[in-house]
Amino acid sequence: MLLTLMASNASTAPIRIKDLVEFDGVRGNDLIGYGLVVGLNGTGDGLRNAPFTEEIMTNILERLGVNVTGEQFRPKNVAAVFVTATLPPFARSGSKIDITVSAIGDANSLLGGTLVMTPLTAADGQIYAVAQGTVIAGGVSAEGDAATVVQGVPTAGVIPSGARIEQEIDFDFASLTSVRLALRTPDFTTAERIEAAINQRYGRRVAQMLDAGTVEFNIGGAQARSPAHAIGQVENLLVEPERRARVVVDQRSGTIVMGEDVRISRVAVSQGNLTLRIEEAPVAVQPNPFARGETVVVPRTNAAIDEEPGIGLAEIPAGTSLSDVVAGLNALGVAPRDMIDILKSIKAAGALHAEFIVR
Repeated sequence: MLLTLMASNASTAPIRIKDLVEFDGVRGNDLIGYGLVVGLNGTGDGLRNAPFTEEIMTNILERLGVNVTGEQFRPKNVAAVFVTATLPPFARSGSKIDITVSAIGDANSLLGGTLVMTPLTAADGQIYAVAQGTVIAGGVSAEGDAATVVQGVPTAGVIPSGARIEQEIDFDFASLTSVRLALRTPDFTTAERIEAAINQRYGRRVAQMLDAGTVEFNIGGAQARSPAHAIGQVENLLVEPERRARVVVDQRSGTIVMGEDVRISRVAVSQGNLTLRIEEAPVAVQPNPFARGETVVVPRTNAAIDEEPGIGLAEIPAGTSLSDVVAGLNALGVAPRDMIDILKSIKAAGALHAEFIVR
């Protein structure tokens, strides 16, 4: 089944600036840590295949005053994991953030496990948060003597509010005199509209478009009480974004997503399918009764070429929207793969005026 979605400009509502841009300096920071999940029901790492699990377990026990040097232990209820999280902007000490836990050994499942206290570091190597808590696994697995059933990914999970922030990132936002607005989808027209909306809000020139992806906002010229107040005044202004004509095709699911601005020049299209079929049907020939002879295998091959009905030669007038073309092909019952091949051919002929993306 072919699913076609079309984005229409006529129904596009203005979008808030905060949903179109990223404010320079207002960003998160990635954190990572290496820890240990305990309490698993025999689904942990095999320590023979994951020696790093035994090493971290030994280090944790020795920090707790338990001497295990030279001891041989092979528990199956522990697993080494990577812990990842994002430190949000303006996060303060004592706040909690969500974390993701992923097994790095040969553990079968993290279901029911507990993450032992794990420090989380940023790219500068400093510790900014400490994680601990019960893992909520993203799947489940069941195993029998002759079969195994797995649903989802049981070797990865999350801990909501599983890390507490211990150190803040220094960023003096209050001292900024200007801030740059970085468009998530760079476009000259959209940047110009953002500039015009901000200047209209203050009645003077406080914003300037630097390029297709950047608009500089002069906080001093806005005469706000603080940079935070200035950002709060402009982030909810409404702007109608402009987008490029684009067609996105997913060959696996047969999904076609297009914009209203997609246009096709005058072009003729003819489509049909040829199927070549070759079948081998050898026949064994037996000698007559009481006759001297041997059984002989006689090869027989059936070859045929079938032409499946397609669409005849059709002319598409100039200026036709792609949605009209796809609707017409749908009405003719053209298969999804044939539909995608037709669109590829129209693009290759230079008649499809849009960015064509195939996934």
